[in-house]
Amino acid sequence: MNNSKRKATLRCENCGRGGAQLRHVTRSYGKGSSLLVVENVPVVSCPHCGATYLTAETLHEMDRIKAHRRSLARQRNVAVAEFV
Repeated sequence: MNNSKRKATLRCENCGRGGAQLRHVTRSYGKGSSLLVVENVPVVSCPHCGATYLTAETLHEMDRIKAHRRSLARQRNVAVAEFV
């Protein structure tokens, strides 16, 4: 199998078992005019204990993205719905 097609498996930092997988999700920070949406954020997800978390490296990169949002982000119109 081609390495680019394999999903990375990791050891879960919560339960210590192998088999945790790296997934990519969209996260939002702030609200209203200060809303920042970050796509393709890597999260570790464990099928054994259900933990989902960001690594320290990812958290540092998110801080960098938020600090430099004006130069890194691009404006896009997005539909917003409210759960009632």
